Amino acid sequence: MQRPAVCRIDLFTVPRAAVPRAVVRMATDRRRLRRSAPLFWKLLGTGDGRTFDARDADLRRWALLTVWSTDRDADAFARAGTVVAGWRRIADEQWWATLRPIRSTGRWSGRQPFGPAVGAAPDGPIAVVTRARLRPARAGRFWRAVPPINDDLDRAEGLLLRIGIGEAPVGLQGTFSLWSSATDMQAFAYRGAPHRDVMRRSVEERWYAEELFARFAVTASGGTIFGHDPLRH
Repeated sequence: MQRPAVCRIDLFTVPRAAVPRAVVRMATDRRRLRRSAPLFWKLLGTGDGRTFDARDADLRRWALLTVWSTDRDADAFARAGTVVAGWRRIADEQWWATLRPIRSTGRWSGRQPFGPAVGAAPDGPIAVVTRARLRPARAGRFWRAVPPINDDLDRAEGLLLRIGIGEAPVGLQGTFSLWSSATDMQAFAYRGAPHRDVMRRSVEERWYAEELFARFAVTASGGTIFGHDPLRH
């Protein structure tokens, strides 16, 4: 039986003076990541996730998502590899987490990156990753649907952190969020009218050329983002 993957996410905040160096690392780290040989990896820009267009972009915060066969591989990459070390040198803040997949549906760049699910959601916090590639002809419908979801999300119980993530400023967008529990996340996703409406319309109107939704148990974490650790609030 295939082992579930180990996913690691690193969020780095750089001072304004280091933004040019961060942009350079987004290009040069691709070669280093290929040598490190994770099962899957993405270097990601971030934003506040409120409009999912170029206005969202936060040039001070960047994300690295990697997938590994074992915890040992993920730890070795973080402790001894050059990629994370290089970002730490230019960052004034880092938050990281290792994640085990609970459920993952869809594809990212033509792949199913997170392996098989590990079963029921834990009692503790969970992380959610979404990612979609918009069909250009449907993008306007998607963007018009975003504001009601944001209003509902602002009131959601149990939301600990949310950021927009993307491989490009427009058209390839996603989210990373942390929730106190699976119950809180499901209450927002399935009982909130705006989100339910978007889920229905996105299927009926075929907004996405590719999409992925994944839930994870948080197995370890550390550091800060926005000045605090969201899991130790």
